[in-house]
Amino acid sequence: MENNNFAFPGVTFEEMTFLQQAVTGLTENQMRTFQMMYSGKRKKESDVQLYCILGILLCPGLQRFILGQIGMGILYLFTWGLCIIGSIVDIVNYKKLTFEYNKEKAFECYQMAKMAA
Repeated sequence: MENNNFAFPGVTFEEMTFLQQAVTGLTENQMRTFQMMYSGKRKKESDVQLYCILGILLCPGLQRFILGQIGMGILYLFTWGLCIIGSIVDIVNYKKLTFEYNKEKAFECYQMAKMAA
């Protein structure tokens, strides 16, 4: 499928470039399946940034729990965000956290889309 238009809310150029490379070889039906699954699983950078801020203010590790990093979330929870330093680092690196999470979800969706058709 030549038209790999990923019109997801808040999609970055880096994410779009990655997705275009990641879905090469999918049929049109598989591409629709991928886009449907991925749109429900991906996180927006602005949401992760908000979770990081709430992680400092309300619940240390909230961002890690939401990103599926349960072990790190528990560690942040019991160490108050690694003495707040870890939470501050997460606020600075929220774009990287989001991109890594979305890459992982894209790989999962790609595998499921390949099996679907």
